[in-house]
Amino acid sequence: MRKGWFGRQNAAQKVVLEEMNDAWVKCNGCQQILFARDFERNLKVCPRCGHHHRLSARERIALLADPDTFVERDAEIVSDDPLGFPEYADKLQKGRSNSGLPEAIVSGTCTLSGIPIVLAVMDFAFMGGSMGSAVGEKVARAMEHALEQRLPIVICSTSGGARMQEGLLSLMQMAKTCAAAARLHEAAVPYVSVLTDPTMAGVLASYASVGDVVIAEPGALVGFAGQRVAQQAQVVKPPPNFQTAEFQLEHGMVDLIVPRKELKYTLHKVLRFFVGG
Repeated sequence: MRKGWFGRQNAAQKVVLEEMNDAWVKCNGCQQILFARDFERNLKVCPRCGHHHRLSARERIALLADPDTFVERDAEIVSDDPLGFPEYADKLQKGRSNSGLPEAIVSGTCTLSGIPIVLAVMDFAFMGGSMGSAVGEKVARAMEHALEQRLPIVICSTSGGARMQEGLLSLMQMAKTCAAAARLHEAAVPYVSVLTDPTMAGVLASYASVGDVVIAEPGALVGFAGQRVAQQAQVVKPPPNFQTAEFQLEHGMVDLIVPRKELKYTLHKVLRFFVGG
């Protein structure tokens, strides 16, 4: 009896500890312990240091799309293993498990403060938001749908770059997505690019940097190569804010840096400028 009692006590203590762990989070910026409920209410922005933690694709869609208006498109497009790259199939499965998504981007249509738009959002939890042939195809199709329907398009990027497991096929997506963006520009269909932490390499060097308006979140890592690569290349004394949203704003690569709480309102103002009303 006593042994069973101790077992029940240990199980109860384990449940209590798990609940306590779920109640608190540590800020990746200032390392302070935050009450999880307040952290979520603040859109995963630290109330002490302002560090913007990453959102999942679904969380960002909920932030930007008006309630019950998002309709997903092209969900059936997923990555294959065209090169038979070692362990790639396992990494794809792990990415789906980590993110709860079939691919590293979700795209569809919705309204944003009453304005009909095409919205595409990447998810870093799926293989670092890397761009393979499926991601590139979904971005291009989202742009083509915006062109056909003459709807403004908003793309929120978070990515480590092109997906190495697909080799040249992933690099080809840079040209394909830029060509689709050029067709939008020629047809005067607005394209707003939102850069979140991190937006790097092949994604930044293609469709993410060619929007009519480029917006970034504060402190986001934004650049072609990060600080470690710069150090390996023996770049002499890069500035403290090297390859951040703030660095890119200073050098004209970003138009606006917008805190997360103000992002939907700012997008509404920008879209109203283009579509009128």
